[in-house]
Amino acid sequence: MISDLKRMIEQVSREKGIDPYVLVKALEEAVKAAARKKHGPDYELEVTYNEELGEIEVFEFKEVVEEVANPALQIDLKKAREIDPECELGDDLGVKMDTEAFGRIAAQSAKQVIMQRLKEAERDIVYDDFKDRRGEIINGIVQRFDRGNIVVNLGRTEAELPLKEQISKETYRQGDRIRAYILDVRQFSRGPQIILSRTHPNFIAALFENEVPEISEGIVQIVQVAREPGSRAKIAVTSRDPDVDPVGACVGMKGSRVQAVVQELRGEKIDIVTWDPDPAKFICNALAPAEIIRVIVDEGGHSMEVVVPDDQLSLAIGKKGQNVRLASRLTGWAIEVTSETNYNAALKQGYQSLIAIEGVGEKMATELYEEGFRSARELAVASTADLMSLPDMTEEKAGEIIERARREVEKPEEAAPEEETFEDAPEAGDTTVA
Repeated sequence: MISDLKRMIEQVSREKGIDPYVLVKALEEAVKAAARKKHGPDYELEVTYNEELGEIEVFEFKEVVEEVANPALQIDLKKAREIDPECELGDDLGVKMDTEAFGRIAAQSAKQVIMQRLKEAERDIVYDDFKDRRGEIINGIVQRFDRGNIVVNLGRTEAELPLKEQISKETYRQGDRIRAYILDVRQFSRGPQIILSRTHPNFIAALFENEVPEISEGIVQIVQVAREPGSRAKIAVTSRDPDVDPVGACVGMKGSRVQAVVQELRGEKIDIVTWDPDPAKFICNALAPAEIIRVIVDEGGHSMEVVVPDDQLSLAIGKKGQNVRLASRLTGWAIEVTSETNYNAALKQGYQSLIAIEGVGEKMATELYEEGFRSARELAVASTADLMSLPDMTEEKAGEIIERARREVEKPEEAAPEEETFEDAPEAGDTTVA
């Protein structure tokens, strides 16, 4: 049926990079299917590849009986001994069939099965090649567009850059080269699906790993990345070697390393800050270049109030709150930025609200303030136990003070002047090489 089968298997295996065993199994299945089409499904057949002869051999097995009831599965003793003189009743007699008799049906079946197995094998090879490459950066060529998604040619396979993983400001044309982050690799019956991304925070981390030897060597580590794709990003880095400056390593000589990343991201600004195990110090670093005067930490609410000089409020907040928003994502803490004037005014107002409580004079107001109660509102939600550390305080007196604080808080307040909001803040300065 197939001339020089062995050479054909070796050639296809070499050209397609497919295990010869896969091709042999495909041929065996094809010939077996052709044999069943010709002889029917009742026959007991065995198909094997004879590597020495370079051909597919088909054997039909029949039970040796005295009287044949099913010709497809049985043979009488007389005919059986003509084939094998030593056979006995009850034996299974294997007879080699002529594969040439299958003719055109066998050739068509073999072609169909081989093509199917080739496709399956190629899909498996592609999946095996890419399944462990999640998190890598890959280069490709824009091949076509599909409902906003970009189909990228990677050579032996295609990948998809979904619309949501594209940077909104970027545009591509067919034939353009593109670099992207391998976000996921999925296996489907139709083949593997490779999902790419240019918006994922780890894309920046991978770009820096390619540009900064200290990162690939493990000396400098990227701890966290916060990003608004196409606009601005912040990355927090640390060094395992006290002699290596992590920020300097990422910036490079005259900004060469960070410039390469910015260029790949088509102008996206990047702030590189030093990670610190102390959350307050880390937040001060994350809000750079703004100068920080004071940080008030609320462990319970996992938030921080950051006080900055009046002239640096807009710098700390950034355009439409971008700087403080990215700093919050980078550190994992809720951040509220206020000016020094507003903070001092709030402190003064809080102290005055304590004095305004019936029965609380300046002396007690000062004691309460030093104990951590900065306003009547804070005092109103306290418990009697919280006040027992104050001098000459009794449980009954503490309860009365708290109740009076609640009444003071419930009084109608005068409308306060509007403060500057994040949306109204002018754009912050940028310290990144871009």
